[in-house]
Amino acid sequence: MPRPIWKGAISFGLVNVPVALFPAESRDTLRFRQLDRSTLSPVREQRVNEQTGREVAWADIVKGYEYEPTHFVVVSDEELETLDPRASHTIAIETFVAAAEIDPQYYDRPYYVAPTRGGEKGYALLREALKRSDRVAIAKVVIRTKEYLAAVVPVGKLLLLELLRYAHELRDSADLEIPDTDLEALGVKDKELVLAEQLIAAMVEPWRPEQYRDGYRDDILDLVRRKVEAAPPPTPPPESDETAPAQVIDIMSLLKESVRRWQDERTAAAPPTFGSTAARLHEE
Repeated sequence: MPRPIWKGAISFGLVNVPVALFPAESRDTLRFRQLDRSTLSPVREQRVNEQTGREVAWADIVKGYEYEPTHFVVVSDEELETLDPRASHTIAIETFVAAAEIDPQYYDRPYYVAPTRGGEKGYALLREALKRSDRVAIAKVVIRTKEYLAAVVPVGKLLLLELLRYAHELRDSADLEIPDTDLEALGVKDKELVLAEQLIAAMVEPWRPEQYRDGYRDDILDLVRRKVEAAPPPTPPPESDETAPAQVIDIMSLLKESVRRWQDERTAAAPPTFGSTAARLHEE
């Protein structure tokens, strides 16, 4: 069993259903580290004062909100703590709306909702009531230290908690140049629309999300694999004297080399003998 990130209850009316939340997504984003080109060592980012260029210690850093360009107001951790919503451990349902009324752009992040001990009946009751009425529940929930707007949505046997974006988090689309719905003014003919509908019908197939893959991510991983396989094996770091294995010393070779060097040195230092002098004069 995965570990829940939250435990509490769904509250609607006087009914409380004990539940737990589990992450429903795994955002597998590939990340690259910044390296020094010459040594391939990771580069550490520093906290630098933009005016002085000097590094700032963690102890000297405070939070500031930029209310105007280059104008800040400092907010302390203690002040923020007084504003933190209290963790009520309740998914407090405030209203119910038709499922089709919520635009997809408001959905942000999904969580699986599972009943805990004693919550099975209430869980099934809420799930089936939402299905039959084609409604979703709009609720408030505090996860960790932040309050979220959420929708409780029935999906098969499961209840899904979808965190919702607030209206102010969505950009206004009024400035975009979007074609009007007057198809005749746009020159769209009925025959063209019929053919477009026929094409859509011909391309309809069951939704199988597992058949779609992130091709760019797969290409990056394949590139990394090929580079790793082509690279020479890394040189192991030098071991300390305490853990270094004992070296096998070829004493015979050392003895032979020592004798050779000793003989060469003795020959070079010895005075020439009569025989060698005579032979040198004969050669001259």
